[in-house]
Amino acid sequence: MSLDDVLSRIDADLPAATDRLIELLKIPSISTDPAFKEHCDAAADWLVADLQGLGVDAQKRPTPGHPMVVGHIDGPGPHLLFYGHYDVQPVDPLELWDRDPFDPEIQDTPGGKVIRARGASDDKGQLMTFVEACRAWKEVHGTLPCKLTFFFEGEEESGSPSLVPFMQENRDELKSDIALICDTGLFESKVPAITTMLRGLLGEDFTITGPDRDLHSGMYGGIGMNPIRVLTKILAGLHDDTGAITLPGFYEGVTELSDEMRSQWQGLNFDHQAFLGDVNLKAPAGEQDRTPLEQIWSRPTCDVNGIWGGYTGDGFKTVLPSQASAKVSFRLVGQQDPDAIRDSFRHYLESNLPEGFTVEYRTEKGSPASQMSVDDPAFEKARQALSDEWGIPAAYVGCGGSIPIAGFFKDIVDTDAMLIGFGKDDDQIHSPNEKYDMESFHKGIRSWARVLAALS
Repeated sequence: MSLDDVLSRIDADLPAATDRLIELLKIPSISTDPAFKEHCDAAADWLVADLQGLGVDAQKRPTPGHPMVVGHIDGPGPHLLFYGHYDVQPVDPLELWDRDPFDPEIQDTPGGKVIRARGASDDKGQLMTFVEACRAWKEVHGTLPCKLTFFFEGEEESGSPSLVPFMQENRDELKSDIALICDTGLFESKVPAITTMLRGLLGEDFTITGPDRDLHSGMYGGIGMNPIRVLTKILAGLHDDTGAITLPGFYEGVTELSDEMRSQWQGLNFDHQAFLGDVNLKAPAGEQDRTPLEQIWSRPTCDVNGIWGGYTGDGFKTVLPSQASAKVSFRLVGQQDPDAIRDSFRHYLESNLPEGFTVEYRTEKGSPASQMSVDDPAFEKARQALSDEWGIPAAYVGCGGSIPIAGFFKDIVDTDAMLIGFGKDDDQIHSPNEKYDMESFHKGIRSWARVLAALS
């Protein structure tokens, strides 16, 4: 028996695999809403039972929030850990859904068959691609090809408050040769990809206070300094005319792409005009000496995510407001230090406040970027396995967003992570009418079977 036998079993078992996914999707495991706590428990129980059916020693493990699912099965070769999350986003606004978000349905679309439900792509469908690959392997060979640990979280969509403490308390149990994460997607919905760069995140939520009350603009306009004027000048000064960020020391720790990686990215022929045109934008606004893909994947950013102050209702209330507020976020890359950047930002902000003005901060700790070394031979083996399945050379790509779990594996359990996913750009994750392409589900299962064979 060979890998081909496993792939044939996956093909034959696809209807049953789809039925199992539908069962899991029916469970409304919304982690952010306490009203759905029992449903999160039910989803964890469902996964424990499913893993136990594969011969995995699986347990539901309590946390102060929603439970973790942890399972182990011995085998030859390397020790791999697979991470996914079973919780889902809220469904609001419900009226924008075409059907009940927890009544999954296979639908025909112009792009092919999809499964429509909350969690279909993020992350239940992706999680089950790996489980189904293991099921087919076990049914064909009687065993799995290597030692495996399954680690499923129930709070990813609500900030993972229990994750770090759980990983710290169970560090030895969660150690493996490599961690596999399935919460990413295909590049431009068609090219299989391994994500090797994830940007970190730092946020600053602050309020500037000037006068001790809102002031009449006819009486104080001109002579009184307006906090909104102060705030907008500070925010405008964060970038220069070339798109570069002006904070002192901001670029310390930013690493340059290797020539090999830059060449591979150029070979992807990314159409930035179409990418921007889809959201009615025209030209890239980042650092002008960088390519669009570099701007998204490997360069740091500074963005104003919200700004408010004064009267914003209908008509006019002619005041100089007492306060003005903003939310500013930084996406971080390489070895940038979130704490150092926060210090630099606050020094810049406070040094530009007029005499008598004060600032109050409401922020949480930032997270650094994650970068996986592709020097590990496992990465090239997995890349070739993906290429073989999809018939397109797989690519090492970056990700403009942040997936903290990858960094946690490195920092807490000293394990590198490999991020492989099969979502598509139009899956509408976190939005109404979320879907997962049946092609992604089917070929995702086959892809994991090939990766398991390659890494074993």
